[in-house]
Amino acid sequence: MSTAVPACEWEPGVIYPVVDLKRCEGKGDCERVCPENVFEVKRIDEQDYRSLGVLHRFKLRVHGFKVAYTPNVDACRSCGLCVTACPEHAITLAKC
Repeated sequence: MSTAVPACEWEPGVIYPVVDLKRCEGKGDCERVCPENVFEVKRIDEQDYRSLGVLHRFKLRVHGFKVAYTPNVDACRSCGLCVTACPEHAITLAKC
């Protein structure tokens, strides 16, 4: 039995992934499954960290201050692999 890879639905730049930093634990599943290399897991930016409440800051501390960012967001073709791979349900797809 073969596993089919979902076909990309859109041209790059029409749909983009949105990462909820309050939910993201920086596990990197999105980075591993993305065929377009949209994601990068790295230490949370200071400004983003400061914008979070105390509970979410503590959660990030426990998870090593790592979150997913989308430096190559314009390459997203809306395959949805990141959405299904994220164990925290921290990623949604939005239309530009």
